Amino acid sequence: MGTTDVLSRSLQHTHTRLAERLEAARAMAAPPGEPRGDRQRIDAFLGEASKHLHAIDAVLVPEARRVLSDGGSRVHDYLHAAKELEVVLAHVKAHEYGSVYETQFAWPAVWSDVDEALAEQFRREHDLGELLAGALDDDELDRLAQRLHDAELAAPSRPHPYTPHTGLPGVVARRVMHLADRFWDAVEGRMVPEPEQPPKPPPGRLAQYLLADPHFDPRYEEDRAARRARRQRRRAGARQVSG
Repeated sequence: MGTTDVLSRSLQHTHTRLAERLEAARAMAAPPGEPRGDRQRIDAFLGEASKHLHAIDAVLVPEARRVLSDGGSRVHDYLHAAKELEVVLAHVKAHEYGSVYETQFAWPAVWSDVDEALAEQFRREHDLGELLAGALDDDELDRLAQRLHDAELAAPSRPHPYTPHTGLPGVVARRVMHLADRFWDAVEGRMVPEPEQPPKPPPGRLAQYLLADPHFDPRYEEDRAARRARRQRRRAGARQVSG
């Protein structure tokens, strides 16, 4: 059982970043002199969300099936929520590029659908992460978080709700869609941010000692600074008395 739970922290970090990108996309106000600013922020959110969803399919889904006693049902529930989010993200992409099928929807309704689908997907994803953290040790969780990051780097940058998600068909579909998405991103001049490295847990005291790189508690540092200031005041007072 993991004690640092690096996987759950990594998932939370990603969704915090996605929430920030979603708020930026929702603002819908291009900076002066940047008429494509709205589209760039929407593309950044769609690209990062899509890569993350595809990476979860590639890494967490098979691991949950392998490790968890009820992995099949957990994965089924997760995939249902993830596909619903992918459908909504596909609508955002179509709305952004002016599809005639999207004219009956206003942007507030589109973003409301994103909020609802993203919240449900994260709830299911968080459950998988928590259960895996309870079943794997720290080293296994660390490797899993790194595999997730590596999978995001090579994942499709667009939602593909109707392609295979699991098994060998899913692996093949992700590779083909990754190449296709890279081509169309270049053609459209679409900005897709690189996934960030998962946050690392702070080193323990033994690791700090072995690395000769101690990280003191901020409160200890504040106390030490206060003690240093008091000593300096006492020395200054003693010099004035002796003088």
